[in-house]
Amino acid sequence: MNRLSSAATTLLGEPETWVTTASVRPTKKVASQLSGDTNLTVPVCEPADIELAASRARAAQKRWAETPVRDRAKIIKEFSTLVWTYEKELLDLVQGENGKARSHAFEELSDVAMTASYYAKNAAKFLESRRVPGVLPVLTRTTVHHHPRGVVGVISPWNYPLTLAVSDAVPALLAGNAIVLKPDSQTPLCALAAKKILVEAGLDPDLFQVVTGPGSAVGSTLIENSDYLMFTGSTKVGRDLATQAGKRLIPFSAELGGKNPLIVLEDAPLARAVKSAVKSVTSNSGQLCISIERIYVEDKIWDRFVPAFVRAMKKVKVGAGYSWKEGMGPLISESQLATIQSHVDDAVEKGATVLAGGRLLPKVSATAYTPTVLTGITEDMLVAKEETFGPVVSLYRVNDAEEAIELANDTEYGLGASLWTSTGRGARLAKRIKAGTVNVNDGYIAAWASISAPMGGMKASGVGRRHGSEGILKYTEAQTVATSLIHPIQAPGPIGEKTWSTIMKTFIKLGK
Repeated sequence: MNRLSSAATTLLGEPETWVTTASVRPTKKVASQLSGDTNLTVPVCEPADIELAASRARAAQKRWAETPVRDRAKIIKEFSTLVWTYEKELLDLVQGENGKARSHAFEELSDVAMTASYYAKNAAKFLESRRVPGVLPVLTRTTVHHHPRGVVGVISPWNYPLTLAVSDAVPALLAGNAIVLKPDSQTPLCALAAKKILVEAGLDPDLFQVVTGPGSAVGSTLIENSDYLMFTGSTKVGRDLATQAGKRLIPFSAELGGKNPLIVLEDAPLARAVKSAVKSVTSNSGQLCISIERIYVEDKIWDRFVPAFVRAMKKVKVGAGYSWKEGMGPLISESQLATIQSHVDDAVEKGATVLAGGRLLPKVSATAYTPTVLTGITEDMLVAKEETFGPVVSLYRVNDAEEAIELANDTEYGLGASLWTSTGRGARLAKRIKAGTVNVNDGYIAAWASISAPMGGMKASGVGRRHGSEGILKYTEAQTVATSLIHPIQAPGPIGEKTWSTIMKTFIKLGK
């Protein structure tokens, strides 16, 4: 038995038993990206299964909404503890399904535990009803309440199969909602493991429904049965889902694609910039929404940064194993590999220079690829504008910070960015970069791990935010209750409308 099968058996027993189905369905094998096929299968769900899952979730949600927030938080806090209890099994699951290096799987596990702990601690504060100033002090009282939306549909991707399956669901649960989750068909086991651990922590199993199968078959039915939709994935699919959600007038949040820039200015801490840039390109084999795909280097530091960066990229150890020694794992699939190779081949055919990588590693894995550095990129190349989503980065020489920022913003995307310079200057320049998160003297982790702060994309990189108060309040309906304590806000009987309007005008002017 390989390690993926072993971990799944330890956590889940038979994975099929954790999937909601209306009747017996055909099953699909779950492949391991590190060791090939496994003996594990999951059902291929159909629309009827979505409808059943949503029905069960809706019934459970009515009971859950009456549960005090602090009691909900105890379950999520226990969940965050259990994540570490099952650390080895979860790391094996993440690696086995996705293929990423163990250190990158650990980042994902850490994100789950941190997010759950954060919201368990802060949910009650974010959700509590609060008094706000009424229109007439003393005479009115105004309170804002936050009610759960109902059933939240979550569509999660393959690149972070654990955290993107459960970390968006955690605040939704704490807000009093139920979840119907459709994980990517390539990586269903991590989602099922998340449900198993939540149930062990004390959650009603009906509150967290998992349905497995292709989005093309069940996605529309999920939207039809949801009161809110959370999606992480490509911009193209995000636009289609937003259209469907819009027709139903249900709110929608999405983190989508990116073409993320990293800027290195002459006063940057060079050694730190090189080390971080390598990690930002190769983490999760470049299959990270906030991976760096473009690096703009100021002319005065080009001859120092570029050779050091290329040497460091060549040293990254690519492997397909469960040890901590690999610096990068294989790609998720042959189709993803084909996309990456097509971008590199297109660039080379049109005159780009390969400074490092640019080749397959068949002795490592059928989907292993070298960390790749390109220069001489022109606008007609695929790699110039399209998201590659792999360990490929393009280098650009710029004259100064102004040119770097202008080029960094010259994209339809606006998800993440990294800026390397002195800290004071970096803080000033960062505000001019059109991206939802900007790291100064860090590649991506500082912003990603700042869970108190919102995270999401500008432009074609997304709608809405995760993390912070925004990441939980989006799953609620805000309600204002305003009470007039003495008299309705209108002209009292003895006072005419003209006199009343004069009184109100004076009040409004004073109140400004």
